[in-house]
Amino acid sequence: MTDTLPSVTIVRRIKASPARIYAAITQPEQMMQWWGPDAGPTLKAEADVRPGGRFSVVFRLLNGEEHNPTGIYREVIPEKKLVFTWEWPGMPERESLVTFLLEPIEGGTRLTLTHEHLPDEDARKSHEQGWAGLLDKLPIFLGDAE
Repeated sequence: MTDTLPSVTIVRRIKASPARIYAAITQPEQMMQWWGPDAGPTLKAEADVRPGGRFSVVFRLLNGEEHNPTGIYREVIPEKKLVFTWEWPGMPERESLVTFLLEPIEGGTRLTLTHEHLPDEDARKSHEQGWAGLLDKLPIFLGDAE
């Protein structure tokens, strides 16, 4: 028997350069305009994008709930790879790991998001839905929606 924790992997093709996507996921002034899993507002975004630097995002869902995931950047390769921990305040035992991979392809970028070490299947389903919603908003923010 293995004790493998659940994970989520989502791959999207986006008609924007890796540089534009990297800026959208690392620059607080850009994150404020689109971050979050639904059409609710992003209330605050902080990002000290360097290994050991911290990030914090506060967003409000359409149902009124506010969330504030935080984390520490583990690996930063500008325009290529961003790895950070993902933690919910008050629940450090549920720390997980998020990786954004950006690969240039003809006509844009292949973005692969992986969220590993989720505590259980319910968390996996919730995060998969949340990340899918967030990644649906990214091309719209970038002006690349079809």
